[in-house]
Amino acid sequence: MKQSSGLFENITTVSEAARLDFISRMEEIHAEKGFKLMELGQVSNYLYFISEGSARSFYFRENREITVSFSLEGEFVTAMHSFITRSPSYETIETLEKSLLYRISYESLQECFASYHDMERAYRIILEKYYIALEEQVIFAKFKSAKDRYLELMEKKPKVIQKASVGQIASFLDMTIETLSRIRAKI
Repeated sequence: MKQSSGLFENITTVSEAARLDFISRMEEIHAEKGFKLMELGQVSNYLYFISEGSARSFYFRENREITVSFSLEGEFVTAMHSFITRSPSYETIETLEKSLLYRISYESLQECFASYHDMERAYRIILEKYYIALEEQVIFAKFKSAKDRYLELMEKKPKVIQKASVGQIASFLDMTIETLSRIRAKI
């Protein structure tokens, strides 16, 4: 695995044995743009690590795609609610470009936790970061102006601006394409 040496360094200290066991359980996936990592109604069986590329999570409302999140290189992605509860997903996850990913199954991850408690701690920290990002997104959508939401996206995840379509960005920011175009024209 290309990025294996730094896989947990930004999260927490994980023993070398735990890191090697985790990595040995991962499967390499080469995906083209638009590859579905997760489909609406499926149970999420894998936690993905994006080594190269990007992905987005979305759901449908009134026949429109609503982008929930963007995931970039060095990040984990899954339909978290489905992955944890083992229930059907309400979201779809697809790659935004040609990507190199590594995935570990739910069962393999549980086996890893049983063997290495420091791996459980790393996973808890991943979940905490996921929760914080989700909470910030809710606050972000409710209390900030459209312009401020776009500027914050540019500041926190500038690569999304280059990789996602205008429609995907607009739906993520909870605005119309026209509003996003006006904001971009003024910046």
